[in-house]
Amino acid sequence: MRRWLFRSTMLLLTATATLAATALPAGACGESDGHGPHDSPPRVTGTPGAQRNVEAVGHVPDAKGAISLQFLQYGERDVMVVSGEFGLKTYDLTANPVAPKLIGQLDLPGLWETEDTEVDPERKLAFLARDPRAFAGQPGTGESGVYVVDLAVPEQPATLSYVAVPAGHTTTCVNDCQYLWTGGPAKANTMPADWGGRPIWVTDVRNPRAPRVFPDPIELARNDGKTDYVHDVQVDAHGVAWVSGRGGVRGYWTEGTHKDPVSGERYRAWPNDPIPYAGGGLSESAAPTRFMHNSFRPVGDRTKDGGSDGNLLYATEESFRPGCADDGALVIASLQGSYDGAGWRSTVSNPYRLTTIGSWRVHGQEGSDPASDDCSAHYFDIQDKILVQSFYAQGTRFLDITDPAAPRQIAYYRPADAAAWAPYWHRGLVYIADNTRGVDILDLTV
Repeated sequence: MRRWLFRSTMLLLTATATLAATALPAGACGESDGHGPHDSPPRVTGTPGAQRNVEAVGHVPDAKGAISLQFLQYGERDVMVVSGEFGLKTYDLTANPVAPKLIGQLDLPGLWETEDTEVDPERKLAFLARDPRAFAGQPGTGESGVYVVDLAVPEQPATLSYVAVPAGHTTTCVNDCQYLWTGGPAKANTMPADWGGRPIWVTDVRNPRAPRVFPDPIELARNDGKTDYVHDVQVDAHGVAWVSGRGGVRGYWTEGTHKDPVSGERYRAWPNDPIPYAGGGLSESAAPTRFMHNSFRPVGDRTKDGGSDGNLLYATEESFRPGCADDGALVIASLQGSYDGAGWRSTVSNPYRLTTIGSWRVHGQEGSDPASDDCSAHYFDIQDKILVQSFYAQGTRFLDITDPAAPRQIAYYRPADAAAWAPYWHRGLVYIADNTRGVDILDLTV
């Protein structure tokens, strides 16, 4: 009997306008240079797949095009929410967590990109980011925005509202999903010429049927004084919102009264007027492009995950250089020295960089495909002292981070046709959003 059997005892109405479907090839998201959604080199697989210390216990092929996953609880029901190029699908995991049952679907064919889709567990809502490249659009001229999807009845996902937002690559809940922070991708033609990409726009979704977008963006001048591409936001257990993108990772308070380390003043933080906390640029030796895709700070009940009293930041660089040796890495950096606002005073002539503690790249590691040209780091998740991370064509890797200075691979899963975008720990299993395969379900066996 597989171990998941024991673990299981633990614990838009369719869019009003018909949108033309777009055949977006399954590949990398291409944030690193801000052009099309698939700017990485063509994926070349020269060897069969490989796996070690992990068992594939389930597969959901009808979720092909998956980009992001979330999970919602409805009493005793356990529901998986999958977003991707098709729109959104819901699956019931209650009866059998390794054989998800499709129960609902919201069709938005050609939607891009829905990375790191957020859900509101209390109001049973999902927020889907619409990138300007969705529905055959272009970065400079396409429309971006956010769909608010009602999942009160998971069998009947429906669009509550749609709001145009000047950004739209990813959107993230802050303040318990009462507000959204939406960022990326490359700038629109109408935006300032000296911007390297889109910063963050804030949307009030306290009334999900009538979202309100604040007109002025935030998180400006993030890249040594230059406004640049914000890729994603992650909120830690203490309520600090960590903003990843070109130039590094910076954290903000979005509620409560705090001292601003830049101005020295003490005042109340708001989602549209956040207070700097810590963070800054990553070292060029660890992340040459300094395009930080996503991040995580283990705090609270996650400090056992190598948190070092909240002073460590885990971040991934997304980069697609020729070959794999220099592709994006997982970087572990110290926040010490950044609590005085140094990351907000950094300039080209006087740069500030976080101290790198450790790093890990998939190139040359056991289980890798030497013929592949696709080795960039992507999303990850942490449980106890095990970090699980997706590396596109190089599959999903399990790292022991007991010593953050020396992450150690203990398992891997790389199907020959892998396009792994994001892994998620859920009730002892790992669910992987794979853009070409759908959803893979893994059981770590060590």
